[in-house]
Amino acid sequence: MEKHISVLKEEAINALNIKEDGIYIDMTLGYAGHSKEVLKRNKKGFLFAFEKDQDAIKEAEKTLSEVGNNFKIFNSDNMYAKELLESEGIEKVDGILYDLGVSSVELDQKERGFSYMQDARLDMRMDQNANLSAYDVVNNYSKEDLIRIFREYGEEPCAGKIASNIISRREETPIETTLELVDIIDKSVPYKLKRNSHPAKRVFQAIRIEVNNELEGLKVSLGNALNMLNKDGIIAVITFHSLEDRIVKKIFKEKTEVDPLVKGLPNIGEDLLPDFVLVNNKPILPTKEELAINPRSHSAKLRIIKRIK
Repeated sequence: MEKHISVLKEEAINALNIKEDGIYIDMTLGYAGHSKEVLKRNKKGFLFAFEKDQDAIKEAEKTLSEVGNNFKIFNSDNMYAKELLESEGIEKVDGILYDLGVSSVELDQKERGFSYMQDARLDMRMDQNANLSAYDVVNNYSKEDLIRIFREYGEEPCAGKIASNIISRREETPIETTLELVDIIDKSVPYKLKRNSHPAKRVFQAIRIEVNNELEGLKVSLGNALNMLNKDGIIAVITFHSLEDRIVKKIFKEKTEVDPLVKGLPNIGEDLLPDFVLVNNKPILPTKEELAINPRSHSAKLRIIKRIK
């Protein structure tokens, strides 16, 4: 199995400023690339991690067990982190990490159906036990809903044409595989829009986001995470596309801005100042060296927020 290379690993770990007796959360464990580094520095504390993919959990458990046993992995969507941690008696933590990319291993396992480059049954479920799959979206969603997700989650300019052609094809026979879907998309997109990127990229992203409830889940999870931070606690979020980044940027902006009603006044009371501060005003991007080693990191952005009171 090809190993997943964690993106912006050093920058994210340094941002968390890990205390050796702190409590930390990895909201997107994956294959434990980031968590392993957290555990190395967190010898007397504890690490909680969330992961939907059972295959990733098996590998991550092995990786983390080589470092220590002061960790617990939940096979759960991180939307439910607050409730699950409260059941463990944990209400406040010192640092939280999100790495929102799909792992290279998931992309490269053709049977998972994430890739538009390999033929497989339409799937795209990060949690293999989840009910909704890409097959269900493609074969059961209305034309209006297909157009909506292609536009909202894929920013696809040909959403209407692609949705119409999907409906026409599935009226004849169900659309079973990734490459059947790629063929429909390819025939729906004019040549001039294919020159800079694969014609199926945006639609596959949109379906994956829908299947895994990625954006709505992120809003809930991040909102809860901010409330769980101790004073001086840090949240570091690595995003991989503009939709995720926009959500993180907006939530962080709201949490770090002075209330417009008092902004500009000479003496603003301490209670009216924000509880959080941005650690970096602009996102941290991969270095040239990282881009050379891991081309998949090219769209990554790291944003960091700190609770100051």
